Amino acid sequence: MNAAPHRLVIEPLVRTALLEDLAHGTDLTTDSIVPGDRRATATIGARADGTIAGLDAALLAFELLAPGAVRAKVRVRDGDRAERGTIVAELDGPARTLLTGERTCLNLLCRLSGIATATHALVEAVAGTRAHVVDTRKTTPGLRALEKYAVRCGGGSNHRFGLDDAVLIKDNHLALAGSIREAVARARAHAGHMVKIEVEVDTLDQLREALAEPIDAVLLDNMTPEQLHEAVRLVDRRVLTEASGGIRPETIRAVAESGVDIISVGYLTHGAPALDLGLDIAL
Repeated sequence: MNAAPHRLVIEPLVRTALLEDLAHGTDLTTDSIVPGDRRATATIGARADGTIAGLDAALLAFELLAPGAVRAKVRVRDGDRAERGTIVAELDGPARTLLTGERTCLNLLCRLSGIATATHALVEAVAGTRAHVVDTRKTTPGLRALEKYAVRCGGGSNHRFGLDDAVLIKDNHLALAGSIREAVARARAHAGHMVKIEVEVDTLDQLREALAEPIDAVLLDNMTPEQLHEAVRLVDRRVLTEASGGIRPETIRAVAESGVDIISVGYLTHGAPALDLGLDIAL
């Protein structure tokens, strides 16, 4: 089940986003034009085809501005595909609240739906292979929980959430430790028995070194599809294989056909374009 992050996680993020617009406590344009007792209905609609994600966070903007005042009828759920012209949600409530919360709502919904849409495209591109598409820690500061949720809405999976839930020994760690053996030994001595250890390797020789140590996964960094085929053969299912580095929609199929288990793609959360959605007041 792809559960959305708990409100305890989402609410501080949405509050911060609202404060960017309301640092002085008022929507100067709306409050000067729209009477306080005016009610309105509105629709959130898709202006391009895509996968929806982030509705809870987006709609929370209105709830925080006016608790219980805006009624929302969601017609397309997170994880569902929406074609251009589809009504995603219908809103009814104080006109001021709808206008004041509009940009925060759309910023979150468009951003997260864009990530879900990009993820869906890559998942479709590797269909029929053993590869799982996962994200990275290249996320927007403060939005990691929501952006990783959006990846799941698009059919992808999550890599580690932070530095504290798994060991990933990268090139700079190896430079300071002196060798793969020493780095793994120190990590094993420090980490608990429940913590998995992954080592990043750039060459097949490094891969052979890593496979001699008690590790759980190898990150095959910036390797060609041919190198990845050979790496998968060398690993022979002893540990998980992860391909990473410069992977794009046009290259991911060749990477997946090498037989790797996981393909991690930073582009999903740092380069995916926002999905075009709009909020329109019904007249």
